[in-house]
Amino acid sequence: MALPEVVGLRLLLSPVTSNLLLRTACCSIGLALPVYSTFKAIENNDPYEQQRCLLYWAAYGSFSAAEMFAEKLFSWIPLYHHMKFAFLVWLQLPTLDGARQMYSSHLQPFLLKHQARMDLIVEFVYGAMSKIISAYKPELELARTLAVKFLMTATQMIRNFIHPVGRELNDIEPQKRQVQDSESEEE
Repeated sequence: MALPEVVGLRLLLSPVTSNLLLRTACCSIGLALPVYSTFKAIENNDPYEQQRCLLYWAAYGSFSAAEMFAEKLFSWIPLYHHMKFAFLVWLQLPTLDGARQMYSSHLQPFLLKHQARMDLIVEFVYGAMSKIISAYKPELELARTLAVKFLMTATQMIRNFIHPVGRELNDIEPQKRQVQDSESEEE
């Protein structure tokens, strides 16, 4: 085996780096790549790709919901993140069409069987959310205003940190010389 392959294999199978590396990979493969693929499908107005993305998000959402409830159990399974990564790749690859297979064999039959009950639940949840939003509209508007102000302030602070306003290289040089001069006087 070549050195890069050995290093990669050790990183992937090392208990310390493996979880961090695979969690990052799962997030990239499970979210970032599909978000961009969905954007492209929408912008290109491609019905086939749009349906493929919808099938992926239905499968991914179902998997995420199951994972959320069984997270403590899954964390004890050896190489769980390796299996999750492989599952996410299987869901996405067009050649394997895993999302379509999962939808056709599991999600669609389940949702068709429970569609009437699910419609009632969704209607109830939307109604409850509408009532809450109506009842707390002023508070929600205040929270929104505060969040926007906070984000604008944070963005400006980051921008000023990255690109200081009004500080040129010449302004910094005299300060550096003063420090050097005071150090030489002390000696």
